Amino acid sequence: MPTRTLLHALLLLVALLVFSWVMMRRAALLRRGAPDPRTDRLGERMRRLLVIGFGQARQPRYLVAGVLHIVLFAGFVVLSLRSLTLLGEGFRAGFHLPGLGGTAGHAYAVIKDVVAAAVLAACVVAIVRRAVFRPARYHDRFATGSHAGEAYVILGLISLLMVADAVYEGAGIAGGALAGGLPLAGVAAGLLSGLDAQALGAARETGFWVHHVALLSFLCYLPVSKHFHVITSLPNVFLSNVGTPGAVKPPRHEVERLDDVKQLGVGHLEDFTWKHLLDFYTCTDCGRCSDHCPAYATGTPLSPRMLSIKSRDCAYDRYPMFGTLPADGERTPLVGPVITEAELWACTTCGACEEACPVTIEYVDKIVDMRRWLVDRGEVPEGLQKVLSDLDSKGNPYGKPARVRGDWAKDTAVRVLPEGDEADVLFFADSTTSFDPRIQRIGQSLARVMEAAGEDVGTLGRDEVDSGNDVRRIGEEGLFEALRGKNQEAMEARTFDRIVTNDPHALNALRNDGYATGKPVQHHSEYLAELVAGNKLKLGPLGDDRTYTFHDPCYLGRHNGVYDAPRDLLAAVPGLKTVEMERSKNRSFCCGGGLLSLYNEGESESRMGEKRLAMAADAGAQVVVTACPFCMINLEDAVKTTGHDLEIIDLAELVARSAGVAGDVSRPEDNAS
Repeated sequence: MPTRTLLHALLLLVALLVFSWVMMRRAALLRRGAPDPRTDRLGERMRRLLVIGFGQARQPRYLVAGVLHIVLFAGFVVLSLRSLTLLGEGFRAGFHLPGLGGTAGHAYAVIKDVVAAAVLAACVVAIVRRAVFRPARYHDRFATGSHAGEAYVILGLISLLMVADAVYEGAGIAGGALAGGLPLAGVAAGLLSGLDAQALGAARETGFWVHHVALLSFLCYLPVSKHFHVITSLPNVFLSNVGTPGAVKPPRHEVERLDDVKQLGVGHLEDFTWKHLLDFYTCTDCGRCSDHCPAYATGTPLSPRMLSIKSRDCAYDRYPMFGTLPADGERTPLVGPVITEAELWACTTCGACEEACPVTIEYVDKIVDMRRWLVDRGEVPEGLQKVLSDLDSKGNPYGKPARVRGDWAKDTAVRVLPEGDEADVLFFADSTTSFDPRIQRIGQSLARVMEAAGEDVGTLGRDEVDSGNDVRRIGEEGLFEALRGKNQEAMEARTFDRIVTNDPHALNALRNDGYATGKPVQHHSEYLAELVAGNKLKLGPLGDDRTYTFHDPCYLGRHNGVYDAPRDLLAAVPGLKTVEMERSKNRSFCCGGGLLSLYNEGESESRMGEKRLAMAADAGAQVVVTACPFCMINLEDAVKTTGHDLEIIDLAELVARSAGVAGDVSRPEDNAS
């Protein structure tokens, strides 16, 4: 065997052995993760892989960075064939992959060279951007170290690959061994054209070996750096959650009954499912999650990005490339030493981080699992302790007696249904509409609209308890199951055709948290839009010259995909002027109303509702329309604390005004600053 071929084979063998060793060590942690079924709905998984993975659909949300990443990814796909070809040439001169010889081979060579030039340019721009312009989202305020050096190494290796290949082909073109017509290699050929045959041969050989060393070094470096995502991102997207975003994972996938779960929640690294551990490996450290996180924006201790980075650093430390791995059964403490309680309780579970992530990392399930661990040990914030106690004993977070739960519906067309009674529509009020005076008036507005449309509507009254949506996301799984069981029993004792609720949190629980209603569940925006579309409800002009904007509640939009119905209603009001906020629909900014935060306001520099009102004012709105009781409370509070001259109303109130049935249920002084 020629010395060159032997050396090439030896280099390739060493690189593959090193890469295999590293991957084996990385897989050691995944093998210890909890079960997580991820092979269902293969068609949807393939679609996500094609659209989000190969299509890079989420990258353009940040235009400059997105374009750079798309160019680099396209280069990775196109140039992988070139890398395989060069590896083959190490064993046989003139080697080419099947189908890439002759005319097809030259066409590919031209495409490859154009892509290589684009990749090299993208690397230069990315290096300058990081070194000179330093985008803020790359520099997390909670970071104790920087991975910028790794980024420069990777960008440098990619650039070296492009240059080495250009020199390799350019020397061949200059020496007459290869045809021209290649833009990047043509530049190299021009620079080398003055060399003699021996020097050109040496340049060509140097380009060959530099490319090989850079390529194999790149391969082995990826799994030990933050750029492991180059390997794991496509599998991670394919294996991502294809269920409803509003659902949370059960305590254990392999255990059906809560009483049979031996350990509740995640307190150690190895307690996570293997897929959630793969998420840590896949984090690109791009900062998009924290850039969209309302908790991070308002100065709380939470940064979703750092949750992943700290967990990955912990994994790399405990499962190193060399040395002894933890013994079977040995677990690595995470909650407390690595992830603090303050970080976990700051999350509103709005899902903005997951929507922004280009590689579909799942944050909400992880945070809920770690809260389960804390709740199981009684480590609950003081502000939530009484709330949970009242939910347990009274069925609502207000501590109110059940007998007054249906009083809000007095003097309306909504009947409290006794057991055995029936109605066309069951209105699920949930706790806020049942007990908060301001939100009760939203329920009354909705009741007037229902009456005007001739609808037969009933409610559970005292037999209804809290839906448990936030209880479950706090991590109190046992209490949630008890609440769900009581509501389920009450529903089974009545007959109805559909369930309607004005609370997106209740909507989410009823749709996604295991309620077996057997009936369609609608948010009141969907229900009202249906009434208008079916000509059961006529809307007229408001006689109002103000500009309206719609604030998308997180649990209505991102978690349940309801974006069109509220906007259809606004469009149905004749002459209504509307404007969209910059952050709307799936990029909406959380008001801060999730997770019973009304009772547990943690450490922060500002309030989410205040920031959201500023966005509405910047958009030129005078009225903010929302469709969630928690959003209403938070945004109205923000009006009072900021002095913004904005009115906050619910969709039901808007429709009631437009339909001429508003009465006195929504008084201007309720919105006064």
